[in-house]
Amino acid sequence: MLIDTTLREGAQMFGNYVPQSVRIEMASRIAAMGVEEIEVGWVGQEGLGQLVGALRAQGVTADLSVWSPCRPVDVYRAAGLGIDTINIGLPVSDLHIAERLRTDREGLTRMLKETVGLAHSCGIRRISVGLEDVTRADQDFALAMARTARELGAVRIRLADTLGVMTPLRIAELVRFFADGVDMEIAIHCHNDFGMATANAVTALESGAHWADVSVLGIGERSGISALEEVAAHLRLVQRYEIYDMNAVRGLCDLVAEHARIPVARNRPVAGKDIFAAESGLHVDGILKNPDLFEPYDPCHTGANRVLGLGSKAGRGAVGTMLRQMGLEKPLHSLGGIVSAIRDKAGRAGRPLQADELQALVARQECLDGGNC
Repeated sequence: MLIDTTLREGAQMFGNYVPQSVRIEMASRIAAMGVEEIEVGWVGQEGLGQLVGALRAQGVTADLSVWSPCRPVDVYRAAGLGIDTINIGLPVSDLHIAERLRTDREGLTRMLKETVGLAHSCGIRRISVGLEDVTRADQDFALAMARTARELGAVRIRLADTLGVMTPLRIAELVRFFADGVDMEIAIHCHNDFGMATANAVTALESGAHWADVSVLGIGERSGISALEEVAAHLRLVQRYEIYDMNAVRGLCDLVAEHARIPVARNRPVAGKDIFAAESGLHVDGILKNPDLFEPYDPCHTGANRVLGLGSKAGRGAVGTMLRQMGLEKPLHSLGGIVSAIRDKAGRAGRPLQADELQALVARQECLDGGNC
């Protein structure tokens, strides 16, 4: 299951300011995809109550959650928002405990007991405790914190690779360690500082985690986190979980990109406009024969389009097959000249050729071959 945190983690991206109306639109589209939980913001964020109310009025059925520091006053504020889940942040590495919270392990334990116990008594339906910087923490101490949270009524722990230093193998070990040590739901929050976030999230889910944090285009602090469109696409299109509707994902990515003021690279996984565009001879020929040879999924599953071109990398097989599909079938002995002409023209133009250009080029080659130009 996925926790989308575009409106919380994503909102922490440097320079990202999104109007309330757009936040509602983003959350509505994310919910329409079938995402199970949406973290709509953090306690104290301006307009949070109105956002929750607007989504409820629209009939959004995804669980709505907020992030809260491990402080009683913030739990009280969260309880009045009408949310389903509170995600309480609990730094567990000694560096964060000492430098950020100015306390020690005993003091952190007291904070946890006071705050989680209060959340339970306030009637918040689901309590999740995020073990922040857990990948640099004493694992036995972090597990003890998870067990204490469980005893106090928390139903989920959220393992945060705060600096994005983990690899899939290490993430798998981490998830199994906590799965074996405490009877709770496990969520994973993977940062992308070394480009591992999506791989780590998918591996965590395969290794026993119940939830993975994601955001649209992976936006968030520094390099961001696991990307919603990538993780959801893998679950839906590779692992065949019939959960997430990917048809609107590209429009959602475009919406977030516009307001976050970031470009969507044309070769970006799932969202890029050219990921189903091919012009190299081997790939064009293969796709024309059977798209499954070189496409991981049908482009229509994510609202994409297949684009095939002939250019400076064209080969005889691709040229012959494409010309046949255009009704311009030529004998094998004449293809050499056509291929050379295509490569030359495309090289000078710096791009693949359009259909009308191909037709004109073939007609020109016929003239040259016949000597009647």
